[in-house]
Amino acid sequence: MAQDTPLEMVRHASTASIALGVLLIILGVLAVASPFLAAVAVNAIIAWLIVFAGLVHLALAFRVHSAGSVIWKLLVGVAYVCFGIYLILHPTLGVISLTLVLASLFLVEGILDFVLYARTRHVQGASWFLFDGIVTLLLGLLIYVQWPSSAAWAIGTLVGISLIFSGVARVMMSFAVRKATGAISDRLAA
Repeated sequence: MAQDTPLEMVRHASTASIALGVLLIILGVLAVASPFLAAVAVNAIIAWLIVFAGLVHLALAFRVHSAGSVIWKLLVGVAYVCFGIYLILHPTLGVISLTLVLASLFLVEGILDFVLYARTRHVQGASWFLFDGIVTLLLGLLIYVQWPSSAAWAIGTLVGISLIFSGVARVMMSFAVRKATGAISDRLAA
C-alpha cells in the first residue's frame, strides 16, 4: 500500500474539513428555520447527557472503597439522573435555563476565537477566526439583552447562526489551506 505524501494528506484533511463545514452550515440553516424545535432538541441532548452522566456516577459508586464515598457517589448520581429527567419532562424550563448557559458559552467562544486569531494572524485566512469571534461574541451579548422573553426562539436561532458562521469559517480556512498547499506543490514541481 502506497504512503500518502504530506500534500495529499493535507488535501484529504481539508476535504474532510470542508465537508464538516458544509454540514455545520446545513444544520445552522435548519436551526434558524425552526428555532423552537432546535432549542428543544438542544435541551433534550443535554438532558440525556446529564442522565447518562448520572448513570455513570451510579455505576462507579460501587467501585469506591469507603462507605462515605459510596453514599456521596450515589447521591451525585441520583441528582444527575433526577435533574436530567426533569429537563426532559420540562423542556421549556430547560430552554430558558440553557439560554443563559448558551450566552456564556458564546461569550467564551468569542474570546477564544480572538485568541486563536491572535495566534494565527500570520496565516492566510486567519481573519475568518476574527470574524467568527466577533459574530459569536455579539450573539452571546444578544442573548443576555433579550433574556428571558426571547429564550424560546433565541436559543435555536442563535445556535443556528453560530453554526452557519462556524461552518463558513471552517470552509474558508480549508480553502486557504488548499490554496497554500497548491502553491507549495507548484514550487516543488518547478
